[in-house]
Amino acid sequence: MVNRFTVKSFVIILSIGLFSALFGNAQSKKTNSKQPYSAYLFTYFTGDKAGEAIRFALSNDGYNFRALNHNKPVLSSANISATGGVRDPHILRGADGKTFYMVATDMNTDKFGWGPDSAMVLLKSTDLIHWQSHVVNVPQKFKEFAGVNRVWAPQTIYDPKVDKYMIYWSMRFGNDADKIYYSYANKDFTGLATAPKQLFYKPDGGACIDGDIIYKDGKYHLFFKTEGSGQGIKIAVSDKLTEGYVLIDKYVQQTKSPVEGAGVFKLNQGPDYILMYDRYTEGKYQFTRSSDLENFKTIDDAVTMDFHPRHGTVMPITAKEAAALTRQWANVGDVLRSASNNKIKKNNIVIDTVARKLQLMVGPGTDLKKFDPLFNIFAGVKIWPVNAQDFTKGTVKYTVTIGNKKPQVYEVAVIETHNPIGNGYYADPEVLYAEKDGKFYLYPTSDGFEGWSGTYFKVFSSPDLVNWKDEGKILDLQTDVTWTKKNAWAPCIIEKKINGSYKYFYYFAAGQKIGVATSDSPKGPFVDLGKPLIDSLPAGVKGGQQIDADVFNDPKTGKNYLYWGNGYMAGAELNDDMVSLKHNTTKILTPHKNYNEGTYVIYRKGIYYFMWSENDTRSPDYTVHYGTSDSPLGPIKVPQNNIVITKNPAAGIYGTGHNSVIQIPGKDEWYIVYHRFTYPKGITMGDAAGYNREVCIDRLTFNSDGSIHQVIPTHKGIDAVKVK
Repeated sequence: MVNRFTVKSFVIILSIGLFSALFGNAQSKKTNSKQPYSAYLFTYFTGDKAGEAIRFALSNDGYNFRALNHNKPVLSSANISATGGVRDPHILRGADGKTFYMVATDMNTDKFGWGPDSAMVLLKSTDLIHWQSHVVNVPQKFKEFAGVNRVWAPQTIYDPKVDKYMIYWSMRFGNDADKIYYSYANKDFTGLATAPKQLFYKPDGGACIDGDIIYKDGKYHLFFKTEGSGQGIKIAVSDKLTEGYVLIDKYVQQTKSPVEGAGVFKLNQGPDYILMYDRYTEGKYQFTRSSDLENFKTIDDAVTMDFHPRHGTVMPITAKEAAALTRQWANVGDVLRSASNNKIKKNNIVIDTVARKLQLMVGPGTDLKKFDPLFNIFAGVKIWPVNAQDFTKGTVKYTVTIGNKKPQVYEVAVIETHNPIGNGYYADPEVLYAEKDGKFYLYPTSDGFEGWSGTYFKVFSSPDLVNWKDEGKILDLQTDVTWTKKNAWAPCIIEKKINGSYKYFYYFAAGQKIGVATSDSPKGPFVDLGKPLIDSLPAGVKGGQQIDADVFNDPKTGKNYLYWGNGYMAGAELNDDMVSLKHNTTKILTPHKNYNEGTYVIYRKGIYYFMWSENDTRSPDYTVHYGTSDSPLGPIKVPQNNIVITKNPAAGIYGTGHNSVIQIPGKDEWYIVYHRFTYPKGITMGDAAGYNREVCIDRLTFNSDGSIHQVIPTHKGIDAVKVK
């Protein structure tokens, strides 16, 4: 993979004869600067089709970034590169404080795949808006490097000893391991003036890519990604820029997931640095913070972005520079989407740029009489009013002015909604009422990971099905499960009272197998059995996956059953230990030719209801259907009208499926818990909508004949429930 997160060098400038080291992004400024850095510019590319182009985003604090230019390229890859694509952009402020240098990999995977890649793009600007560019093909320019087939992730740093800009990058000959090389740029930054020399190689002979050099406390810290015998981010340190790097033999990433593209920048305020990197198999970024460049703490919960970056760079900038960027590429829609009040459901902001209307969904209990959206106002942007407003009487008019452009007036509505529950992407929800503490618990798939690649499970608690608290991770495949490390999907849970104590049995899909873990608390943590409970197809079934378990206690007999399957529905009785299946009880129950997955079983007034999802979770028509039976192991009768819940296009709701159901104890009161495409973006995301989902709850009712009344999915959701 190529995704490097570049970054920050140091910059040094002589000011009044003093040696002044600078901001992580290889930036420098004079110690008597009258324009201290007050914002941050993030330059990046995206991993989607035609995403290999340079994009910009801004932040006021280094934590909350907003894309410029509608997250579209600010430079044409076709105009600046040989392949028509660029990746891994690194941006640097020059030693003069006013010239900017950018380098990128000349690479177009959509057209040419993964190589060979032998060129880099050099760019230069004095205003961050207009750029001069040149392509440097290393093996063509330097004949001794004719065998090179990778020139990846270039970065630039100023070398004060020779008063030149050094470019360093990962390079590979044939099938040899990647090593990091360097060369000095010519005076005009249009090419390389010196032949490449080796800067660093991995001592054990493995590959190293994505180098990023940071100058701190008289030392150069080289961050790089290891490959081969080890995978992750390590650091090598030297007191000289071009030699003498000594490896610190430990990984500094704060995740077990594959990572690349390390990028470091110094915060404008205080001594701390941010290390960020790409968890490329998940389509996620992780941010960490450090004061010593040795110990890093994850700060993901504090970071927001309205885009999905791949390997890029963050550079501190001045208010004047930020204002110039907003004048050039910001728009009113971007400003309004930046509303940062933590009551706002950030994924569910709806803006109509034609009618000039903005709708903000907020969580339960929000005070709408005095509510401030807290728009993230960058330099060069003015917005009025600036204080909390009363939204109980309808919309409030906001005027937004960007630079010297004509002001625009938008009507802003703030609406309390209970769907989706909270913020974030989650799917395949399982709901439990715990007798132990009288609370409801929600156990979903952690979603938002490209290709359903999440590796951990979380739990949320609620007293009333409306107000939810994130209780954190309860099971992580990377650390808690030995038999697989991938695809943490679709859990289910049951509470059992054993010898006077409550015990919780948690069934989950991972690596297309079904495991089981146990705990003494509904909040976990859970301990895995150590092996999968189900790891092969049932007899007679020729295709499908072992996923989507559902556990059910039959109130008539007290027996427990497990259901599972994708493309087929299987069911079996559980032994009393709850972690094994009773021999010869497995049955194939597939109720309909359109059955796909997500079985869920309930019992009401003498009837066993079997629910399942049809169509693919990536389809807007992902829909829950049902059938009935006189037995927990079928046969299942499917009524003509068998839809439980389906899309509601009028409300912009699509992909409603994979449900669970909760009955309020002691009452004939039922609720369906399900996931849908994220609103409003999901329907525009193509297949990605299938792994950017959110959890909702609506009322489930029955007709007098026992049939299920079709549920209309809503944004409003349900009111808080009372158990007793």
